[in-house]
Amino acid sequence: MIYTIGGIKGGSGKTTIATNLTVYLSKLGRDVILVDADDQESATDFTSFRHQSLNGELGYTAVKITGSELNANVARLAKKYDDVVIDTGGRDTVSQRSALSVSHAYLIPFAPRSLDIWTLRKVENLIAEMSPFNPGLICLTFINKADPRGTYKEDTADLLRESSYVEFIDTPIGNRISFANAAASGLGVIEIKPTDEKAVAEMTELYNGITNALESNNNKKKITT
Repeated sequence: MIYTIGGIKGGSGKTTIATNLTVYLSKLGRDVILVDADDQESATDFTSFRHQSLNGELGYTAVKITGSELNANVARLAKKYDDVVIDTGGRDTVSQRSALSVSHAYLIPFAPRSLDIWTLRKVENLIAEMSPFNPGLICLTFINKADPRGTYKEDTADLLRESSYVEFIDTPIGNRISFANAAASGLGVIEIKPTDEKAVAEMTELYNGITNALESNNNKKKITT
């Protein structure tokens, strides 16, 4: 699988999702490569921290690739690895568009407090523009950095469910300090000690939600063809 984690607005925790997904896949025994396609290089920093914490035993491969040639490079890498996880920035960039042209899944996290309706519309416009180049792309959205209080999460979920361009998966990730603590050491939240059981459960549910949505979409395509 080739996963691109992206969006239009910054602050939604895209790198957190990309790095935790990479670690999760690697712990499942998958041969994974993490592609940092963001000029801010947050995923590269994460890998550097991980290299120090684990004495070079990353558990995955990491590269930095940006620009219009990203799709060609990823297509080559996909032949060598089980999964490719691409971390793109929170902007509409050439790198993100290039990644979407070869990806199987586009994962778009939204932080409830930062969600504006125009942001969702811009994401939808991006998907609509990229669809002719990759008609098989499956676009999934979910809530990240959710607060335990207030109605922000529910209001955001309602907006995302209304979209005809993205499929909402109801597997929210909470705004937990354990994710930040893990990232500071280059670790996935499933690796830190003491274990944050709720964070681990949320990450597991997110992965299962993504997998189930992808399988469901693929089965629908087989039926229609």
